[in-house]
Amino acid sequence: MVEDDPAIRTAVLRALTDLGHAVSSASDALSGLRAAVDSAPDIVVLDLGLPDLDGSEMLRMLRAVSDVPVIVATARDDDPTAVRALNSGADDFLAKPFSAEQLDARIRAVLRRTQAATVPDDLVVGGLVLSTTARTAALDEVALDLTPREFDLLQYLMERPNTVVGKRELLTEVWRLAPSGADKTVDVHVSWLRRKLGETAASPRYLHTVRGVGIKLTAPPSE
Repeated sequence: MVEDDPAIRTAVLRALTDLGHAVSSASDALSGLRAAVDSAPDIVVLDLGLPDLDGSEMLRMLRAVSDVPVIVATARDDDPTAVRALNSGADDFLAKPFSAEQLDARIRAVLRRTQAATVPDDLVVGGLVLSTTARTAALDEVALDLTPREFDLLQYLMERPNTVVGKRELLTEVWRLAPSGADKTVDVHVSWLRRKLGETAASPRYLHTVRGVGIKLTAPPSE
């Protein structure tokens, strides 16, 4: 997030973190540009009113070296500004003031659009092979009989191997449900998926629970 107002920056960082995002920030255009290039984030949230360069200029510089998705979030809410931002390479435009939930929804929508274009037809993690087009999955060349939701859950995790994915994120992205601390939906489906992968929570091979954080799919060590 590139935002020069410390109060806004702190509030949004805290809120997005609570919503399951890993967020870093910069307070000016040049440091934001360096971070966007060096850290290779999934998405950039960019204010236009920055102290060193206008955000639109940073956007043009960023587009010269990176195709990272960008959401412009600014107090300039007139149509010409929005049109210029989108024509300069922004993927979305959000006028202040906005809620963290609004920004979260925009972030997830942009990521769905951009990541859908880059998901390969076949995903492979260890002995797991999943076809996103045929919607089939196999473990060690044996077909898996998965429900549609189990397939979606497995695909989402296989697209992010070795990455801990929070339950809030899974509820939002796989089930399209509002996160709820009391909801056991994810736990139940992970348990069913584990059974079909021939493992248990006590002896995991692919699906590893990180207590208090989420689920990580990783290939087992080579035998």
